Amino acid sequence: MELVHKPGRMSRRTSRLALGMVLPTVLIVLAIVIIPLLATFWISFKPIELGDLRPAEATARLKTDRTQEAAFGVDSDQLEIEWFLKNSSRDFGVSNVRLTQELPAGTDLAQLDPRCEATGRQISCQFGDYEAGFKESVFFTVTPNQDFDKESFDAKALRPVLSSIATNPLIVQPFTLENFNKVFNTREFSTILITTFVYTFGSTAGALVFGLFASLLLNQPFPGRGIFRGFMLVPYVAPVIAVAFTWLALLDPSSGALNALLVQMGALETPINFFGIRETKFEVLGVTMGFPVALSSVIAFEAWRYFPLAFLFILARMQSIPQDMYEAADMDGASPFQKFWALTIPQLVGVMSVLFLLRFIWTFNKFDDIFLLTGGNAGTQTLTVEVYKQAFAIANLGAGAAVAVVVFVILTAFSVLYFMTLPKDEGL
Repeated sequence: MELVHKPGRMSRRTSRLALGMVLPTVLIVLAIVIIPLLATFWISFKPIELGDLRPAEATARLKTDRTQEAAFGVDSDQLEIEWFLKNSSRDFGVSNVRLTQELPAGTDLAQLDPRCEATGRQISCQFGDYEAGFKESVFFTVTPNQDFDKESFDAKALRPVLSSIATNPLIVQPFTLENFNKVFNTREFSTILITTFVYTFGSTAGALVFGLFASLLLNQPFPGRGIFRGFMLVPYVAPVIAVAFTWLALLDPSSGALNALLVQMGALETPINFFGIRETKFEVLGVTMGFPVALSSVIAFEAWRYFPLAFLFILARMQSIPQDMYEAADMDGASPFQKFWALTIPQLVGVMSVLFLLRFIWTFNKFDDIFLLTGGNAGTQTLTVEVYKQAFAIANLGAGAAVAVVVFVILTAFSVLYFMTLPKDEGL
């Protein structure tokens, strides 16, 4: 007879207490992640521009052509105050427009707009709804009383209180596929998509290969090994803006050290603008081929900057490999390459798979490196740079959100495919 252990009352109370303590943190994290994601999806289906985020409102401006110097003079004992009201939006209307104004000190009300009423020294006006781009002028006239002081009177200091109710374009605009049609139907989208994958795969593979070589070199004992391991982390911990401008200075076609060295060595006839040339032509066996200069330079920068992360993970895994296997391989007469291929690589497959997934996702979402180096020019425009250009450069927020949704869908599909093909014993 099989005995089944049932949790006791104390165990259940402990579980509920633990869940209650963890649940607020989980909900906060989910809100931080999910709410912006849902907002991006929502905006991607709305024809929204960047300026639409500023809500429509009614504004008031005092007409300054009638000044207090001309008022209450010899020829007139009245001052006509004119307010210029308008709807700030040309696309959306506002409703329930109200204006409240205190009478200037030392004056009495003489004439008032029919839509306004006076309660004591307070003027209240109700103007109803303003259509998009609506404008009008509102007048009221005041006369001086015995408390009036012309020297201190300043009509320009009048400040009305204006209120209105505006509809949110994120809510009232209809759902549409216009943003996605605009993104997918552009001639550059396929090129941008290919560039993004080339940049991501090239940078990720380069970072893993450099990290693997660095781990192999610094896994061997030698004097000063700890210092060299510390130096390996410099590209990763240095500020991105500092290393980006360092690379720009080193590879500058006019004053860069690399171009000067290559020209003096005879490797180049003229300096190359590594971050400004889309491609260069060369012949191989009579066949003219093109080489993407700027994209390759950006990939090299990305691999150099992020190989220390791969170096740390791979080195840690190498140091946990049992040395008995290598000693047995030495007794069998295995060469260094055979030991590396048959022993080291199989032990590193798991950690390198995880690194590839993480670096692929991070690089696919990278924006700052490319933007600092090339600004997305010379054939280096990726999907993240396209998000910035659509949303902020041309102020089409909906199209920018649509590109961001495309990025999310691609990364989700890649992650699902990765975990479906990953061996069970190599999971995270």
